[in-house]
Amino acid sequence: MARKIVVTSGKGGVGKTTVCCNLGVQLARRGYRVIVCDLDFGLNNADVVLGVENRALYDVLDAVEGRCRPKQALVAHPYYPTLFSLSSNRVLERYVSPQAIRLVLESLSPQFDYILIDSPAGIEDGFHRAASCAEEALLVTTPHISALRDADRVAGILKSYRFSCVGLVVNLARRDRRRAEFLSAEEIAATLRLPLIAALPEDDKVFSENIVAKSRAFRGLADAFLNAEAGVQLRAQGRGR
Repeated sequence: MARKIVVTSGKGGVGKTTVCCNLGVQLARRGYRVIVCDLDFGLNNADVVLGVENRALYDVLDAVEGRCRPKQALVAHPYYPTLFSLSSNRVLERYVSPQAIRLVLESLSPQFDYILIDSPAGIEDGFHRAASCAEEALLVTTPHISALRDADRVAGILKSYRFSCVGLVVNLARRDRRRAEFLSAEEIAATLRLPLIAALPEDDKVFSENIVAKSRAFRGLADAFLNAEAGVQLRAQGRGR
């Protein structure tokens, strides 16, 4: 069964979708079967980041409403055969139940290792819909004060979901500390009271393209994510004895 991880943020523009999609790419490069599911119905662009926006015949709402089978809504990535996109639709004034989305993901789960859920930023209904479909969470923030304030609010809400793991990814982390207004990634993790999974450096080369398969930063993110997951599993086994 796939592990379902929601990737979210308090503030828009912190690189949440880029992190979600590049994590999916790195997991697929390691041979894992991965779905990147876009549940941001207002600003959905995970398929654009993955470069498959013109390949989708159906989206997750088509699967929810029975116009296609869930597997038909998946779009295989042209370069990574175990990576699939499940796009969404721009639905702004229509209710889509979390239970319906969850049923679609559950039907796909046995065939995959990971389902990465790209959540809308903030704490509105779309965030809760995405979070309710997941078992784990990754919170993405930047070191900027406005992003940290929003991330702190989201971190508190994520803890209320009782996920098996809530991790932190600090994006655009500064390599130097000369500007006193920026906290280090470790200080941010301590402030938010979340385990730091990875700190992605402030590097224009990394973000010059949406998908950077050879990026050391995103390779490190995938390694840290898998190591953190292994640690959670070991702790869970220890509790079960």
